[in-house]
Amino acid sequence: MHYLLFYEGGEGYEGRRKPFREAHIGHARAAAARGELVLGGALANPADGAVLLFRADSPAIVQAFAEADPYVTNGVVQKWRVREWTTVVGKDAEVKLTF
Repeated sequence: MHYLLFYEGGEGYEGRRKPFREAHIGHARAAAARGELVLGGALANPADGAVLLFRADSPAIVQAFAEADPYVTNGVVQKWRVREWTTVVGKDAEVKLTF
C-alpha cells in the first residue's frame, strides 16, 4: 500500500529546519534503504512543509518514521498526518485497473 506523510512546518519552517536537516535526511535515507520511503521532499513556493511517499504494509511504519524524525522531535514540524493513498495509474500503482 502507498501512504503519504504530510508535514506542516508553518512560518519560518525553512530557517528552523537548518540545524536538524542533516539528521532528518539521514533518517529519510535509512527509511529509503529499507524500501519504505519511495520519495520525499519539501513543498515550494512557499516552503512551509513537506510530503513523503511510503510503500508499507500498514500506516504504523509511517507513523513510527514521523515520531522518530528529528524535524518532529525538535518541533520543526508543527503538525503531521498520514493518509492512505490508492494509486491506480503508473508502473508502481498498487491497484491495477482492468478497464
